[in-house]
Parts: sequence; structure tokens; C-alpha cells
Amino acid sequence: MANGLVIKCVSCGAKNRVQPHAAVERKPICGKCGVILPAPSMEPVIVTDANFAELVEGSPTAVLLDLWAAWCGPCRILAPTIEALARELAGRVVVGKLDVDANQRTAARFGVQSIPTLMIVKDGREVDRLVGLQSREAILQRLKAYL
Repeated sequence: MANGLVIKCVSCGAKNRVQPHAAVERKPICGKCGVILPAPSMEPVIVTDANFAELVEGSPTAVLLDLWAAWCGPCRILAPTIEALARELAGRVVVGKLDVDANQRTAARFGVQSIPTLMIVKDGREVDRLVGLQSREAILQRLKAYL
């Protein structure tokens, strides 16, 4: 985001705009209640059927969601790229992982038939999808419109 990232306060729910370097280098506080805001995640968050609405649909930023399974070879090959993107995009995009075997309801809801599947969700809606093993560059290219 050109004007900073948005961090939701865990105490009062207010959305606070913070410059990315400030969110990582120091502890910004909520403009409404004064509580220290959570740092942007530097690793993928674990998304489940139970927390999907909160973490993905309720995210103030775009979400890159990796739908994967432990037995999937291409998923294991893609995992280091997803982890690197989580570090690189921290504060600008939420990067999450959803195990399709353990979370079949969400996988079925979105009609996931092949893995790995990467979904880009913005404002609670799926806006793009990449299926199969993807390069870091291909993923970043598709994400560019939502940063």
C-alpha cells in the first residue's frame, strides 16, 4: 500500500495505518485506545476452517493463501517460496497456509480440486487464483495489483 499498511488493533478493533518500516522497527500504538499494535507476521499464518473468516475474510490487507497437503510433492517444493514471501511481504500482505486434508470445508467451499492452489483474497473475496507449482516471480506478478 502506498500510504502504509493497515494493522487492526486486537483490543478495540480499530484499523490503524502504519508505515511498513515503523511496524517492523518499533512498536506502533493504536490511535484509538493506545494499546501496542501486533507486529506483522514474518511467517505464514495457519488458516483453518474455524479461523478462516477472521484471518482471511476479515483481513485489512490482501491475503495470499496457500492451499496444500503434506503428501503433495509440489506443495513441499513451493513451501520455501511461500515462507520467503511471508518475510518479504510482511505488513503488506498476509500470507497463510491451509491444509486441505484437515480443512475440507473451506477447500470444498472454494472448489479446490488441484493442489497447490494459491488464492489471493482482498476485502473478503477471492480475486485471483494460481493452480500448480508457481515461481516466486509469477506469484509476485499476480500479487502486484493488490499491494
